[in-house]
Amino acid sequence: MCDDLAPMSIAQTIQRKINDRLSPSRLEVKDESHLHAGHAGAREGGESHFRLLVVSAQFEGLSRVARQRLINDILREELAGPVHALAMKTATPEEMQDEAAGA
Repeated sequence: MCDDLAPMSIAQTIQRKINDRLSPSRLEVKDESHLHAGHAGAREGGESHFRLLVVSAQFEGLSRVARQRLINDILREELAGPVHALAMKTATPEEMQDEAAGA
């Protein structure tokens, strides 16, 4: 039996879409739904509240708001449906190096 036909989780879909559009050097997708159990928008089974870290050279020259709008556009379908909340940190590789160096 082949598991390749199993539907992707929402987290996997988020990863695939961001990878396809932004080719990030670093991508973290964290499901924080368990922190919101019982709150409005929290789905049974989770996958409703996510935190992202996206590091991509494609963010060069974009404001923080423009970067967030880009991610929101990429994930438009998920935000209109199963994803209730999305927190994100976006950076260029250079910004992450500067942050790591304490600059």
